[in-house]
Amino acid sequence: MSTHDPLEELLNEFREGQFSTNLTSKQKLSLLKMLRKNRQALAICEEPLGKIRGHDIELYLDVERPYPPMLRRPPYPESLETRKEIEKNINKPLDMDVIRKIGHNEIVGITTPVLITCHDGKYRLYGDFRALNNPQKLIGTLYHRYPMP
Repeated sequence: MSTHDPLEELLNEFREGQFSTNLTSKQKLSLLKMLRKNRQALAICEEPLGKIRGHDIELYLDVERPYPPMLRRPPYPESLETRKEIEKNINKPLDMDVIRKIGHNEIVGITTPVLITCHDGKYRLYGDFRALNNPQKLIGTLYHRYPMP
């Protein structure tokens, strides 16, 4: 008759995780049970991004076309190495079905991709949405051109 250690069983299930050595066995077991209960929303090896299926999200911008010139910026100059990293960072969520490629008839021209090098040498891809954070420049009314101090 074999005895199953629930802690070892859960540790094997979440073998990629790293846990503090300061946790007691009871605390680890409690944490692992909570992780198992909420597994659908967590990233695991098979699905690196937590993904809730069956709920599509559409984002709407309140900026109408034609976009103001400050939103239609040309791409930043980049090296061949940077371009490869940008492609790799775009293909990763594309392969995981988190994002989709736009069709040839869809127009998206309001952000510029920016690749940032992290302190550990890895790259992270961002969109340059700084222009969206400045409503005074986006709204062309006289009132907003000369705001009160």
